[in-house]
Amino acid sequence: VQLQASGGGEVQPGGSLRLSCVASGGSGFSTTSMGWYRQVPGKQRELVVRITGGGSTIYADSVKGRFTISRVNAKNTVNLQMNSLKPEDTAVYYCNRLDRLWAWGQGTLVTVSS
Repeated sequence: VQLQASGGGEVQPGGSLRLSCVASGGSGFSTTSMGWYRQVPGKQRELVVRITGGGSTIYADSVKGRFTISRVNAKNTVNLQMNSLKPEDTAVYYCNRLDRLWAWGQGTLVTVSS
């Protein structure tokens, strides 16, 4: 499976971005729990939000109320709507499943800066 994340960019604090990630080359996406992860250089990659195949979600406290994950199973896509962005949200964002990880894609860089 190949993971392609897109939608990153540079925004001011309080701004919004919408990320998308397409998982191509595999099957069973609709029953696969997926997550959005982020990584700051020099730090471990962290899981910020997860979604089951049925649409149940769990958010890290740091993004709860600001980020919304969704998925379109017919398009093997998982999205992340990010609102009220903060400088501490600056990171490279990746998607992947929750276990038996696929190879990481390149991710998409989000920079929140004034």
